[in-house]
Amino acid sequence: MATTKTHATDVLVIGWGLSGLVAAAEAIAAGKRVVIVDQEPRTNLGGQAWWSFGGLFLVDSPEQRLMGVRDSYDLARQDWFGSAGFDRAEDAWPRRWAEAYLQFAAGEKRSWLRERGVGFFPVVGWAERGGYGAIGPGNSVPRFHVTWGTGPGIVAPFQAAVEDAEKTGRLTVLPRHRVTALALQDGAVTGAHGEVLASSAAGRGEPSGRDAIGSFDITAGATIVTSGGIGGNHDLVRAAWPDRLGAPPSEMLTGVPAYVDGSMQAVAAAAGARLINGDRMWHYVEGIRNWDPVWPGHGIRILPGPSSLWLDATGRRLPVPLYPGFDTLGTLAHLRTTGQDHSWFVTTRQIVEKEFALSGSEQNPDLTGKDVPLLVRSRLAKGPTDPVQAFLDRGEDFLVEKDLNRLIARMCELPGGEALDPDRVRDEVVARDREIENDFTKDSQIAMLRSARAYRGDRLIRTAAPHRLQDPSAGPMIAVRLRVITRKSLGGVETDLDGRALSADGSAVPGLYAAGEASGFGGGGVHGYRALEGTFLGGCLFSGRQAGRAAAAAL
Repeated sequence: MATTKTHATDVLVIGWGLSGLVAAAEAIAAGKRVVIVDQEPRTNLGGQAWWSFGGLFLVDSPEQRLMGVRDSYDLARQDWFGSAGFDRAEDAWPRRWAEAYLQFAAGEKRSWLRERGVGFFPVVGWAERGGYGAIGPGNSVPRFHVTWGTGPGIVAPFQAAVEDAEKTGRLTVLPRHRVTALALQDGAVTGAHGEVLASSAAGRGEPSGRDAIGSFDITAGATIVTSGGIGGNHDLVRAAWPDRLGAPPSEMLTGVPAYVDGSMQAVAAAAGARLINGDRMWHYVEGIRNWDPVWPGHGIRILPGPSSLWLDATGRRLPVPLYPGFDTLGTLAHLRTTGQDHSWFVTTRQIVEKEFALSGSEQNPDLTGKDVPLLVRSRLAKGPTDPVQAFLDRGEDFLVEKDLNRLIARMCELPGGEALDPDRVRDEVVARDREIENDFTKDSQIAMLRSARAYRGDRLIRTAAPHRLQDPSAGPMIAVRLRVITRKSLGGVETDLDGRALSADGSAVPGLYAAGEASGFGGGGVHGYRALEGTFLGGCLFSGRQAGRAAAAAL
């Protein structure tokens, strides 16, 4: 093996996702020298955030007020804590992080981003609508602010800060450097050791190989772990899967690149960091297999509006209030009781063209490319967006038919379709259609979608006019097979509000910090059991900022 390469710096950042870039930018702004290492080729700078839809949780924003939404810190806190369900001794720091993050989201978060050139799509989305009581889980009001430029748009200012510092010699980026151990001296973390991997021409998100050609040592005054979660490693996901969610699926789609492998968890623990809340996780049930995959098992999540009829694998309608877009974790837990790994949307072309959005920067070229003419054509004109149409044409999980009976027959023909009861599907569709013909209804989903259209954002671009699923003028009819898609770890390294990694006895591990998904987005689990959406990128921003500032101040 080649000679070991050595480096020395003030601050070492392990992982160049959003939280790592933010932490590095803050340390540079404080006058410190920084080294960033990552196991991937440089094409992956920005990590998972680059692939994201760019949603951000803001409270009482100008965009909300413009859309007629009245929000407040108190209402957001009620929703956050009602969703989080904090109930463990280990939740002491996550609770404090939740309070601090809510103050950030209701305070300087928007202006801090605007100062860096980040803008927002004017229509605020309403994710995780809940459907329970006022103190139950879910967002009481729309809070999902889509970044103008989606994921790349939120990454851009911090990437620019890093690259500017790199040009002046204040920062060094080391791709293909895989950390295998943290350096320890008298109980303090003083840097990291690892392998230099063979160069790779893999594109963004593509598997890049792990062949080692050398080794490295980096000495640092402070080390910040920002290496992400475990969503790309199904073995770790299944090992952490909690009993309360039933048995893990035998087959899952993967919503993050393969490099989201959880490899730094054991490394951080070996250096004395305490890992908490590993059984808390956030996976989606509206996953479809990507017809044009980038990484193995690549899945895309449908971000649905509230109108589609949601059936389990047997054709039974999901219970109240498990409607599209209402309660991700509740729906996951329910579907794991059915004994099947898939479920179904039964819907219409009119609903799909109005309500189906696909998660991911690459699935939203109008917003990602800041292309206003394309945005007007794709979001306001008749017909689905081009990416949605591509799935209708090529996706293995989409079925399109004019006739309900033929649609059901084709559902039965797909793998897993043998579990379907055709008569049950037909009864559910016919019963739902009878209810919608009257202005009055006992069907709470129909009442919910009519209520949703009272919000101008939903009425404009997100919720179709209520109609019968068998209405020929709204057709053809469409069925979509849905599967679990892995996404986020909600637990991680326990940290204090400065991002300092804590040991089992509650004391800080000297020299070690953590941020982003590696720290459960702050504290070891700022979301508790459930997320309110738009809070993952925001958690990376806030925890990265806290850790970068604190690490620099400690030197």
